[in-house]
Amino acid sequence: MKLLFLGTWEIVIIVLVVLLLFGGKKIPELMHGVGKGVKSFKDGMNGLEDSKPSEGKKEETKKDK
Repeated sequence: MKLLFLGTWEIVIIVLVVLLLFGGKKIPELMHGVGKGVKSFKDGMNGLEDSKPSEGKKEETKKDK
């Protein structure tokens, strides 16, 4: 499987650059923040889906009128 058309060496170089920039102690904190952001985004998307009326409810209200 190709990850965004990146080869093995490109991924290794990216990981090394991230390690050099942030250091080993800072990376878990960054990943924790990213995880919280993704969870917040998913919760927001689920909230939008829940607030939309479903198709069945729309037809029921049309029949009631």
